[in-house]
Amino acid sequence: MGMPPVDLTWLRWLLDSHALWLKRDLVDRGGDIEAQSERLFHAPFVVVSHADSEDPVLNYGNRRALDLWEMDWAEFTATPSRLTAEPVNRDERARMLRRVTAHGFVTDYRGVRISRSGRRFLVERATVWNVVDEGGRKRGQAATFSRWTPLAAKN
Repeated sequence: MGMPPVDLTWLRWLLDSHALWLKRDLVDRGGDIEAQSERLFHAPFVVVSHADSEDPVLNYGNRRALDLWEMDWAEFTATPSRLTAEPVNRDERARMLRRVTAHGFVTDYRGVRISRSGRRFLVERATVWNVVDEGGRKRGQAATFSRWTPLAAKN
């Protein structure tokens, strides 16, 4: 699959915000935003995000994320963010997102997620951060992780 139709302004905010909060770049920032976008999409770790709204819908997932959640770009970017967690885990996810909103980022998130086909996996040591624009206004949230463990199916 080639590059999906990514909002480059959003990606710049996502990458700039990661550097702001974490004091390091998520990917090599050399070249133009298109080159950075390509590196992010093909990175060996998961990156996902959603913009702020009443019921946020995912607006970015790199190749690793699409594979893990078993979705194509169109399906992924039409999925409400809360649906990446099972109902039983959504309160915990909401608490974590409130912590991120209050502090800018967390680096120790751990939680169970579920793919389109119902495959469950435990995400560990995820970094979640607020995505802010050039003026510092909060626009959404993003997450990255490289550790997950498949879990047995529920009966």
